[in-house]
Amino acid sequence: MLNKIYFWVEEYLFDPNLFQKFLSILLLPISFLYYLVVKFKRSFTKAKDFNIAIISIGNLIVGGSGKTPFSIYLAKKLNHVAIILRGYKRQSKDLIVVSHNFKILTDVKSSGDEAMLLAKELKNATIIVSKDRIKAIQKAKKLGAKVILLDDGFSKVNIKKFDILLKPKDEPKNPFLLPSGPYREPKSLYKSADLTLQEGVDFKRVVKIRDKTQKMILITAISKPQRLDPFLPKEVIKKIYYPDHYSFKKDELLKLVDKYKAHSILTTTKDLVKMENFNLKLSILELELECDKKVLKKVENFLSTFDKIQSKNI
Repeated sequence: MLNKIYFWVEEYLFDPNLFQKFLSILLLPISFLYYLVVKFKRSFTKAKDFNIAIISIGNLIVGGSGKTPFSIYLAKKLNHVAIILRGYKRQSKDLIVVSHNFKILTDVKSSGDEAMLLAKELKNATIIVSKDRIKAIQKAKKLGAKVILLDDGFSKVNIKKFDILLKPKDEPKNPFLLPSGPYREPKSLYKSADLTLQEGVDFKRVVKIRDKTQKMILITAISKPQRLDPFLPKEVIKKIYYPDHYSFKKDELLKLVDKYKAHSILTTTKDLVKMENFNLKLSILELELECDKKVLKKVENFLSTFDKIQSKNI
């Protein structure tokens, strides 16, 4: 039942039917009030300088738009980097250092799936989860970070940073702000980012399948899972979707494998961190990003300018 509600809401936000469009219009007065709150916050909040290079990687819509793979891509190009994220759906509350000095210091239940994926992919980075981003920035500095990547930090207007916004390949058909649509902030704010990148123009996804078998069932818990469709091979006999960040149970996965007589479960690296201890036959969708050279050049220009300003202030 919860699954049906989740995917109904996702359809309502991104590709509404006639009834959902009508509901969306009815909620527009609330969206307008939400817009006023966003406008007020951005107009009257002063950004604090933490004397460290901070790069925010965000988007304007709810759900995924490639923030995690982009963070991995960028972090691999940098030294002494820390990545700070909220740790959505983790079973912990306080600030947690997920990894540091090539060591993973907690489990996926405490870190959340995205943070654990980052920790496994980026051995030399420091990964921190915290609802309080300022406290996490201070912790990252104490641990020796020289550059901070702030996951989903565009709305954190109280932090001085270099803002990168990622746009989806296809814009949502519903153009409104929450709760009438999928936008957390007005589309006009794309122009206010330091760097706006669109999938298919400035970056693209490259997917390889590891340990492919002849009969696979796709099982995933990512936002908008249909975006995987272009990368799926003919060997996928069934697609099974769970709500974003869902915590899998071994028994339910075994039942699905048995039901469809599958040779393996095809899943993403984000889902893998919640399945890898189940001792199941897994095939993995390995995702990497290929970015236009200008992307890295603009980030390097920011870091270079930041270093020069800091040197003058010493």
